[in-house]
Amino acid sequence: MKSPEKTVMLFGTFDYLHAGHENIFKQARTHGEKIIVIIARDRTVKTIKGTAPDHNEKTRLKNLQATGWADQVVLGNLKDKTRVITHHKPDIIALGYDQFAFTYNLQKLIIDQDLNASIIRLEPYKPEIYKSSIIKNKLLKNKKNT
Repeated sequence: MKSPEKTVMLFGTFDYLHAGHENIFKQARTHGEKIIVIIARDRTVKTIKGTAPDHNEKTRLKNLQATGWADQVVLGNLKDKTRVITHHKPDIIALGYDQFAFTYNLQKLIIDQDLNASIIRLEPYKPEIYKSSIIKNKLLKNKKNT
């Protein structure tokens, strides 16, 4: 009998898609067969990062869907950040190496909701090059110089 497929859930802004993002999806695929990604809402990004993303949430969702890196791409819930976890019940919650917002109570949520999920940290991939904030700054500099 074939074992059931494992679902891996990722979270992020995904404002500027780059090789670092592609790499986290490749890493996630080594942990499960189905990838669900939760796109941070515009208001959430502004709260966490202090500035709004350059691309709105619907554009970021469509851009990520177009890559084919994930099997399902959904917007996060504005009122309850954990609702996507309790709704989709992933086997694995994969966090980026630099992801800390809303992560401190994940283990408690898993226990309280009686979820059969584990939390993993994905490895960085050339973070000195492939980080959205670095890419955004380079784009701004290039715009100013033209």
